[in-house]
Amino acid sequence: MFSLNALLFAFLIGFIPILIWLGFWLLQDRKRPEPKHLIVGAFLLGMLAVVLVIPLQGFIASYLNIDIGNLSALNIPLLFVLFLFWAGIEEVFKVLFVFFIIMRKTAVDEPIDIPIYFITAALGFAALENALFLFGPLNDGQMVQGFITGNLRFIGAVLIHTLSTAIVASAVAFSFYKGWYARIRWGVVGLVGATIVHAIFNIALVTTSSDYLLVVFAGVWVGIVVMLLMLEYIKTLQRPAWWKKIFINKK
Repeated sequence: MFSLNALLFAFLIGFIPILIWLGFWLLQDRKRPEPKHLIVGAFLLGMLAVVLVIPLQGFIASYLNIDIGNLSALNIPLLFVLFLFWAGIEEVFKVLFVFFIIMRKTAVDEPIDIPIYFITAALGFAALENALFLFGPLNDGQMVQGFITGNLRFIGAVLIHTLSTAIVASAVAFSFYKGWYARIRWGVVGLVGATIVHAIFNIALVTTSSDYLLVVFAGVWVGIVVMLLMLEYIKTLQRPAWWKKIFINKK
């Protein structure tokens, strides 16, 4: 039976940790903060991506004749193919709308802006995905399981969404001053890398015993630390002289 209270709790538990993460990432750009309406827009675009991704993932599982309720029974090669498709779809849709809608705004005027918007979209994606995962247990009255699920997803799923999207964002940010074709080319390279990392993480979650899950999460944390160092480097990228002459002098 549908429970409105369960739905509200699912959104509460699913969104609050994400908003904390969002606040942390926005601090990375506190010297020149982005317009609030664009940040909200990126977050909502990330949520919209979930609505499109879930049916596509279901279609792929059906096409491959895979029972998604029993993934642990699959052999590793088939599991990798499934997760590779799933992760690829997620990575593309998490950044697709942001790339073509928000990246054209004049507010996006420095390389660090790209990770800010991309990661914001990824957190919007993770927030709605979390709420949907939590709704089932909470709707069945399994409050404890809901909180456990929420904690695990906060530790793992949110981090991998952030990390994988940051890989794409970093690739695009490095080509920020090289034009749109270069951004798209490097974006594709970033998407391939992000998809592989995301797929490997998903396989590890399914195939690793509960005793070693913290090791898997620790690997993601290491990736997050590397990503933070990468963001610091992106902040140091300087505008070339031709960029200043064309764009800065016109303002």
